[in-house]
Amino acid sequence: MASLDGKVALVTGGGTGIGSAIAESFARAGACVAVTGRRAAPLTQTVQRVTDSGGTALAVCADVADLAAMTAAAEKAVDRFGRLDIVVANAGIMPADRPVLEYPPEEWRRVLDVNLTGVWNTAKVSVPALIRGGGGSVIVIGSGLARVSTGGTGAYAVAKAGASALTRVLAAELREFGIAVNELIPGPTRTPAMGAGDEHDGEAERRWAERGEWFKEPADVARLALFVAALPSRGPTGQAFSLAGRLL
Repeated sequence: MASLDGKVALVTGGGTGIGSAIAESFARAGACVAVTGRRAAPLTQTVQRVTDSGGTALAVCADVADLAAMTAAAEKAVDRFGRLDIVVANAGIMPADRPVLEYPPEEWRRVLDVNLTGVWNTAKVSVPALIRGGGGSVIVIGSGLARVSTGGTGAYAVAKAGASALTRVLAAELREFGIAVNELIPGPTRTPAMGAGDEHDGEAERRWAERGEWFKEPADVARLALFVAALPSRGPTGQAFSLAGRLL
């Protein structure tokens, strides 16, 4: 297992699914982890699992679309752990499929606020701490839909495409500070957002299989996130690390 001993990580959307799995994986690798999200209960459960396994974690309620809330969350993480080394911009929402021009304006704005501006907010509040610490790693959770869209996922695909471009811009601008910024593309993953759970009947999995995809578990994505997080901060940057089952 890669080691993150002595590191401090901030994971947005850390209460469920991929974010929770990443937080737990990082903690097992030795990192102290701060998890953010809009709902207190799932965050508390993630922290409990980390501490039950002997790790150290902090839960901070914050909506990534709210810059002031994210500023406070980053400050709390640094106050508690003294530094910040790794940031995972994972928080996101996936609306119901619909033609792109049929989105209600408020839903369109909310999807972009969370999935794109939320990444910018996360970077804006955390990068100063990374610079003070001498460098670090930012991992943006992307999506293959940003590159290959089959329609119906308009707002989500557009926001993720913007987040992918933002990853490359940040990588170029932050390299001089020893900060690597990379994108991680999970592909379809068995999470509540994908309809997984007690009511999951395999229909979504069959649809994705027809497109050449396989369903990952959150732990599969967490293993790749751990690999990327443990890379030297002056190593690969502006890259996309993908678990997608098809060429993008």
